Amino acid sequence: MPIRPLRLSDQAELSRLHAAVGWAARSSAGWRWLAANPGLADSLSPLGWVLTDAQDRAVACVGNAVQRFWLNGRTLYGATGFNLIVPPDQRGGSRDLIGAFVQQPGVFATWTFNANPRSAPLYSRHDMQPWPATHAVKLSWVVDGWACIQGCIWRRLIRAAPRTAPWLGERLLNRRLARSPRLRLPAGISILTDLGDRSPYADFWTALAGEGRLVADRSPPVMRWRLSDPDQPRRPLVLAMHRGGRITGMAMAALSKASAIDPPFLEVLDLVALEDEAEAAPALMQALIDNARAMGAAKVRLQVVSPRLWDQLGPLVRRARREGGWGHCHARFAADAPDPTLWSPTPYDGDYALCLRPPPAPFSPSAAPSVRRGFRPAGPRSASARPSPDRPPVRAAAC
Repeated sequence: MPIRPLRLSDQAELSRLHAAVGWAARSSAGWRWLAANPGLADSLSPLGWVLTDAQDRAVACVGNAVQRFWLNGRTLYGATGFNLIVPPDQRGGSRDLIGAFVQQPGVFATWTFNANPRSAPLYSRHDMQPWPATHAVKLSWVVDGWACIQGCIWRRLIRAAPRTAPWLGERLLNRRLARSPRLRLPAGISILTDLGDRSPYADFWTALAGEGRLVADRSPPVMRWRLSDPDQPRRPLVLAMHRGGRITGMAMAALSKASAIDPPFLEVLDLVALEDEAEAAPALMQALIDNARAMGAAKVRLQVVSPRLWDQLGPLVRRARREGGWGHCHARFAADAPDPTLWSPTPYDGDYALCLRPPPAPFSPSAAPSVRRGFRPAGPRSASARPSPDRPPVRAAAC
C-alpha cells in the first residue's frame, strides 16, 4: 500500500478514520494549529504519514509531533507519534507507518509515551524499547470515589452487553464542570497567565534551559502555541511556584473525559521544576489534587513519570494509585543521541496535549478558575468502537 506524508487536504478522510475508532475529529482550524507547531516548522519532517488507496485517499494514518529540545545551548529535535489509526481492512499497515515515523531524519529520538499492551509488539519490532525505567507506571489520585465507581459499573455493563454502548450516551457529567471554580492555592503558588517574552516565566525557562539537562522547549512562544489549540474548549490550567521573587516550577493540567462512560479526569500535562527547587513538584501536584474535585474531576492522573519526578514527588507517590502495568513508554534513540539519562520526560514530551478528549457540553468555555484568597493548606498528610493500537484503553479509577 503506498505511503506518503500527511496533508491538510486529507482532513475529510482523517475525520472518517477518527470517527471509526470513536475519537473526535479535529476541525480545519485544529489541523492548521498542528501544522503551525514551531518544532515542526524548523524540521524537515511532515505532520504525519498516511497509507493511500488507488485514488490517493488516506486509509490509515499516524501523526508526527516534532519538538525542539535544548542541551547546553545546543538545539536538538525529537518526535513523538500520535493517533495511529489502522482499520482492520488495512491489517499490517502499522508496520509501514511506524517505519516511516522512526526513520525520519534529523531527530535524536522517536518515541511514544501513550502505548497500550496490544501495541507494544509493534514498537519493539522497530527497535523502540521500553524507556525510561518507570515506563510501566502511571500515577493517579482519586478525589471523587463514587464517580470512579460508577465509571467501573458502566464499563462492566459494556463488557457484558456491548450492544448497549450506542444507547448510553454521555454519562457522568457534573455541574461542577459548568462553574467557574475558585481555586484554593497556598502561598507561593499562583495561576500563570503572563507568558510574555520578558515575563518572569521567560526567566524561568532561561534558567531551566541552562541547567545542562536535555529539556523540551517550553519557551514563551512555544507555550503560547501549546495553549492556543482551537479544538480545546477550555484552556489548560497552568500553575507556577514562586520563591524569592522568581518562578521555580510550573505545572499544567487539563480536564479530559476519555469516553462517554468515564468520569472527567484532571490530566497532568506537565510538571517541571528547577534543579535546586525540591519543594515545587510535590507542592504543585498537591495543589492540583486539592482543587481537582471543584473543577469537576474524579481523579488526577500523571501518565508519564520519570525516575527523577518519582523521587521529587516523595510521599505523594505512596498515596497514589498505580495504573498502567505495561510498557506504555517506548523510545528509539539515534546513534549520536545525547545520554538518555539527561532527559527526564513528563507528559509534556508525549502526545497527551494533542489527544485528550475534553468533556463535552454542558460546560462553559469561559469558566476560568479564580483564586480563593487567604487559603491555608492543610498540614502534612500521611502517606463502542475498538480502540486504536496507539491509544491506551481507558481504565476507570476504581477498577
